[in-house]
Order: sequence, then C-alpha cells, then structure tokens
Amino acid sequence: MSTLMPPAVRALIVVNVLVWLLELAAPEPLLRLFALWPLATPLFRPWQVISYAFLHDPHNVAHILLNMFALFMFGRALEAYWGARRFLLFYLVCVLTAALTQLAVQYGSSVNEEVIGASGGIFGVLLAFAWYFPRQRIMLLIPPIPMPAWLFVTLYGLLELFFGVRGIEPGVAHFAHLGGLAGGALCILYWRLRHRFG
Repeated sequence: MSTLMPPAVRALIVVNVLVWLLELAAPEPLLRLFALWPLATPLFRPWQVISYAFLHDPHNVAHILLNMFALFMFGRALEAYWGARRFLLFYLVCVLTAALTQLAVQYGSSVNEEVIGASGGIFGVLLAFAWYFPRQRIMLLIPPIPMPAWLFVTLYGLLELFFGVRGIEPGVAHFAHLGGLAGGALCILYWRLRHRFG
C-alpha cells in the first residue's frame, strides 16, 4: 500500500479532499480567508501564498479530481526517488513560487480575482518528473498520443505561456502554472549546485 500511495502524496491528497468537503459546507468563509487574493484587495493575507493550494472549486468536482490524479500519477515516482520530506518541500516551494508569480502578474494588471487550486504545485511536479524521467511515456487523453515526458511538459509549458499572454481562458491562472514550473526548475538547480559545491 505504501508503494501505491507513499506518505507525502497520500497526506496531500487526503488534506485536499477534506478541505474540499469543508468547502461544500461553507465555501464563502474558507475562500475569503484562504484563497489567494490580489495584493490590491483588503482580503489578502500572507498565509494565502500556501493555503490557496489546498482549496478547489466546490462547484466543479473535475478541478480537484484532475489535480489529485496528476499528483497521484507523477508524485509517487518523485517521492520514491527523493523521499517524503524532500518531495513535500519541493511541492510547497512550487506552490509558493506559483503564488508569487500570480501576485506579481495581478499587481501589474487590473485583475482582482482570487486564485485557488493545487495546479501550481502540480506543474512543479510535472517539471520534476520530466527532469528525472525524461523518456517515460505519457499518454494524452485528447488526442490519445503517447509522448516522452520531456516533450509533454515542454509543450504544456509553452501552451500555458501562450494562453497567459493572449488572455485565453481568463478564469485559469496560467501564470501561476508557469510560476510552479519555474519554481520547480530553480529548486532542482539549487539542490544540484549545493550538492556539487558543498
């Protein structure tokens, strides 16, 4: 059972699901307190740069299902490779860099919408999976085409950049996704340099 669902991945999924169930009962107070609100609004609080990643749209079950499925599929291999502590640290770093990127973009624009969801952390996990297992085949759902992990993540990142710059799907935090990717890359590079140079 521990191999199928290692402890850090299991804990993240359990917490996300429990918080989502709480949102079904009381969405408004949870969103006001724990969603990531823009700096220009009076609702912003410092802890939101982490807490937002444990909230999902209570009216859209696909939001949490897809994020948790991706965490399960790609997080297990990374946790087996790194161990639970380093995997959890990496995930939270990606959540944080995703939040900071989104806040910076919102500060320079007129967008004042809150951000919720684990996608920033998930994009960091995808980046790390492609980094350490670049030739692992990933099967797309639509269209059903297999491709190596490095190509999948590269194309996905470019698509997110295109959507973000062009303003396509305005309800999706594309720059948070890109921030998660960037944070993942910086975290891995930092660990490698620290190991190499002491």
